[in-house]
Amino acid sequence: MKRWLAVLLVMLGLAALPAAAAPDWTTVATKTASGAYVIGNPKAKVKLIEYLSYTCPHCGAFSVESAATLKGKFVKSGSTSIELRNAVRDRVDLAAAQLARCAGPKGVSAATDAIFAQQQSWLPRAIDYDQINAARLAGYPIGAQLKKIATGAGLDDLMRARGMTDATIDACFADEAGIAAIATLSDASWKAVRSTPSFVLDGKPYEYKGWADLETALRAAGAH
Repeated sequence: MKRWLAVLLVMLGLAALPAAAAPDWTTVATKTASGAYVIGNPKAKVKLIEYLSYTCPHCGAFSVESAATLKGKFVKSGSTSIELRNAVRDRVDLAAAQLARCAGPKGVSAATDAIFAQQQSWLPRAIDYDQINAARLAGYPIGAQLKKIATGAGLDDLMRARGMTDATIDACFADEAGIAAIATLSDASWKAVRSTPSFVLDGKPYEYKGWADLETALRAAGAH
């Protein structure tokens, strides 16, 4: 009897169907023609472009302060997307950028967050290593330079803790085309901005005054 009742309810459209799980847009990334990554819903109402440098303390502070709301709510809901455009300042920055991008579309956002979250730990080590070994590193190909800097800074261990293997890290820094693509993207970024972090909100340059102010602007634009 119960079986026939269930069939009848389905036929009448009255039976409750399980709701489809909402996608977690923070795990979705789409590479643009220029090589940047758009994190989140490609059709999001609110579109934020962030010009970032992994060796920029202000970028690190922004990432940590904004994470819970910007990605944890606005991007996750699908209302907002963030396009990450590298604006590389030095080869330490380039090493970090290459590692983050080697995490792939599903991992680049979380890898970026992890690098910024630990910036105060790895960045001083990277600077010291780069300065002490500058002359020796100059004789290596660019990929080998970046790999040694990443090792000296502990960035490779940070990525291993996120599941990246030794083979993946080796392939990452052997990817000269990928490294060159970051350099090209960075050149274009520095023609558009003068400092990091810099932002474009819904197609218009946004004067950054801190996360609290940007959060207000995002909510006013429709982020939720």
